[in-house]
Amino acid sequence: MFTGIVTDLGTVRRITPGPVTRLEIETAYPTAEIADGASVCCNGCCLSVVEKGPNWLAFEVSGETLSVTTLGGWKVGTRVNLERALKVGDELGGHLVSGHVDGVGAIVARRQDGGSIRLTVQAPAALMPFIAPKGSIALDGISLTVNEVGAETFGVNIIPITQEVTNLGSNGSGAPVNLEIDQVARYVARLLGRDGPQTNPGAKGAA
Repeated sequence: MFTGIVTDLGTVRRITPGPVTRLEIETAYPTAEIADGASVCCNGCCLSVVEKGPNWLAFEVSGETLSVTTLGGWKVGTRVNLERALKVGDELGGHLVSGHVDGVGAIVARRQDGGSIRLTVQAPAALMPFIAPKGSIALDGISLTVNEVGAETFGVNIIPITQEVTNLGSNGSGAPVNLEIDQVARYVARLLGRDGPQTNPGAKGAA
């Protein structure tokens, strides 16, 4: 479980294709303190550490995960929002994020609004009923508040600090983003007898 508060902006340093693709990400985390098998949220996708070294972590990802998230489009040099798993007693600064991607959206507009950036994001039609104004949503693992909702899109505001410490400071129009809807919306829909989005099992990284 995560909170959507990015604590490091890593960089893909190596990709090794195979039956299970290996991803190595450079990070400022103290990797000696991170256990093998630990969960790390990588652009909104929960992945398990399989190896580590000074300033890098390695993960293995299935073909299914690559196909249903943005991870299949990563290249060496791709910037990755990182968050370590929440511990009991940690501050819940954003909202509860599982690291299970519900779908892939796309930034369709980006404009400056004072010191902030306003993004318009197109989401899969199946997710739109679960996105509400002033509700929470995770974009590439970042906890954000929804400003407005249209028929096929929604808007979010990216404040200066978020621009500095996440990949949304540089991602432009057309960039794909992993989306995870607010878990509260998911459970409310269930209580009302309406099924929530069917998260593909592959949207959680290989464990």
